[in-house]
Amino acid sequence: MKKTFRIEVDCANCAAKMEQAVQKLPGVESATVSFMTQKMVVEGPDEGFDALMKQVVRACRKIEPDCEIYL
Repeated sequence: MKKTFRIEVDCANCAAKMEQAVQKLPGVESATVSFMTQKMVVEGPDEGFDALMKQVVRACRKIEPDCEIYL
């Protein structure tokens, strides 16, 4: 499953760090975070995708606590 989410992130460096952190999560096949478009694309298995997205949000908030990911 591949889904695109609208995000709010304050700096390009944080977006790059978030992308790297999400790519390292088990179950994530690919992930991109674009600061310019304020979008995140996550690809993972159909089964358990919602649980995976909870891990994605947690990982991103460790990098930038005030970021928003609109699921």
